[in-house]
Amino acid sequence: MKFNLDNLVVEYEKLSEEMSNPEVLKDRKKAREVAWKKKQIEEAVTLYKEYKIINNALEEAKEILQTSKDQDMIDLALMQKEESEIKIEELEEKMKLALLPKDPNDEKNIIVEVRAWTGWDEAALFAGELSRAYINFAEELGYKIEIDEQSDAEWGWIKEIIFEIKWEWAYSKFKYEAWTHRVQRIPETENKWRVHTSAITVAVLPEVDEVDIEIKPEDVEMSFCRASGAWGQHVNKTDSAVHLKHIPTWVAVFCQDGRSQHQNREKAFQILRSKLYAFAEEKRSKEIWDTRLAQVGSWDRSEKIRTYNYPQDRVTDHRIGQNFSWIPIIMSGRLAPIIDALAIADQTQQLEKASRGE
Repeated sequence: MKFNLDNLVVEYEKLSEEMSNPEVLKDRKKAREVAWKKKQIEEAVTLYKEYKIINNALEEAKEILQTSKDQDMIDLALMQKEESEIKIEELEEKMKLALLPKDPNDEKNIIVEVRAWTGWDEAALFAGELSRAYINFAEELGYKIEIDEQSDAEWGWIKEIIFEIKWEWAYSKFKYEAWTHRVQRIPETENKWRVHTSAITVAVLPEVDEVDIEIKPEDVEMSFCRASGAWGQHVNKTDSAVHLKHIPTWVAVFCQDGRSQHQNREKAFQILRSKLYAFAEEKRSKEIWDTRLAQVGSWDRSEKIRTYNYPQDRVTDHRIGQNFSWIPIIMSGRLAPIIDALAIADQTQQLEKASRGE
């Protein structure tokens, strides 16, 4: 056999035993670590068990071909050999992917921040369009959407929007969207028909809780003010809006869309934890971010990952050098072809590194 994962099977069985240990289950953090390790190798173990069964069938077929003189048995063995070899080849490719290191954030809910950056009103217009595309794409997948904060420009355009996407594997779908998106088109406010270039930034943060990261109360500066909702709801009634500032990192969060100060406080701390988690992840392991396609480049926010060229009806993802057409369809939420292409490129890159022993 090309693959021998018997040690992995033993490890999986050991982790399964730990998951049924009451002492492990009492420790929430430990239980999550064990569950994650188990899930990380589960697919590879399942494929390997099937792989061993097919290999045994192949060896039996080869033995019959070497020893039998019964033509019917030989014909059956030839068929079994051919089918087994095809299946083994398929399983080996699947196992290669299953053995790649997993991103521990892939299964998490996410917080998405879309901000107009350069280009004034045109950037705010595009920020609104791209955020709607993300929301439409997520809703088609059956994900739940919650808008946490929205800052509008004139004419209903969006300067900044923060929203949550809740469902399994949300981060795996959206992680490649992080960084700077550039748009080239003739703005609605342009009377000389000149193409302008604008840019927006997108942040994709995995949702975390107290188990993932601890925030010391003395490290947080908290203040309250009266909310000013987009449609006037809850305006000037109570000091329900919450502003948090994490003193060691200067990371700030403002939340006002909840119906009470308590809701806004909980939501603000949730966003703060996600921001600090992302900050710590980058600081702790720059290599992870260097190899993640969504974060390649000079680490300057001016580094664009994608260009939306409206006059040429072309979306170019610069990380993989691939073009996609039909911008109106893409901006309606049909993002799957782009996201799938990035995921395939990411897996291919990891496989190439694994084959080189990196």
